[in-house]
Amino acid sequence: MISEEQFQKEISLIIENAIREDVGDGDHSSLACIPSNAIGKAKLLVKDECILAGVEFARQTFNYLDKDLKMEILINDGQEVNFGDLAFYVEGRSQSILKAERLVLNAMQRMSAIATKTNYFVSLLEGTKTKILDTRKTTPGIRALEKWAVTIGGGENHRFALYDMVMLKDNHIDFAGGIAQAINKTKSYLEKLDKELKIIVEARNLLEVEEILRSEGVFRILLDNFTLEDTIKAVKLIGNTCLTESSGGINENTIRKYAECGVDYISSGALTHSVFNKDLSLKAI
Repeated sequence: MISEEQFQKEISLIIENAIREDVGDGDHSSLACIPSNAIGKAKLLVKDECILAGVEFARQTFNYLDKDLKMEILINDGQEVNFGDLAFYVEGRSQSILKAERLVLNAMQRMSAIATKTNYFVSLLEGTKTKILDTRKTTPGIRALEKWAVTIGGGENHRFALYDMVMLKDNHIDFAGGIAQAINKTKSYLEKLDKELKIIVEARNLLEVEEILRSEGVFRILLDNFTLEDTIKAVKLIGNTCLTESSGGINENTIRKYAECGVDYISSGALTHSVFNKDLSLKAI
């Protein structure tokens, strides 16, 4: 994953762009009927059962729009919440609160959904050594938020983007002329640029696992769409040579079985691309 500094830059860009998109030349609904010096207070009301996520993002959003807005946080990111819980209060200029309202809610509703699903998957892996990973199957423009939500839910982040890790998948291998060629070209490329990036290589079958193992410098082997039987064989074959990751159609009904095969990681795009937003509301008081 990228550095904490770079990650925070991504969050700042999301806030800046979202406000540009939503506010434009002004929130005319508020400007028309609420005095600029009016002070108000609102509460974040939970109307669902979930793992709460996005409280810190809300704080950063309020701070970006108006540094005089004050939050009283009652429930932090990562905590379980129920219908009727109050997550926080925010107080300050009413116009500022209203400008931030939709961005805060949109982000927190989606982040809470992702954190909740991730937390559920983590619970299914309890007692095994396997950790759950997200993927790049994220919503364009808000990847940092969605990956943040995964960590709040107890999961781990895969690579952030194309630039912070090398992942040689089936198309890379086929275009490069084979596994050995793809790995060797990659190592030469990284050496030439003096870049230290971890290399993950996808295997489609046990023969490809054997071929990958003949090359040095591979950080992790991705066992894509392997059966349970072949996953067990692959894990035994790989041993301690490098880390292992299973992916491809693994769901809540099969995730435990794949973990019991002994893989180090299971990656799931469903953590971010197949969730339903949780119900949260920002209400004036």
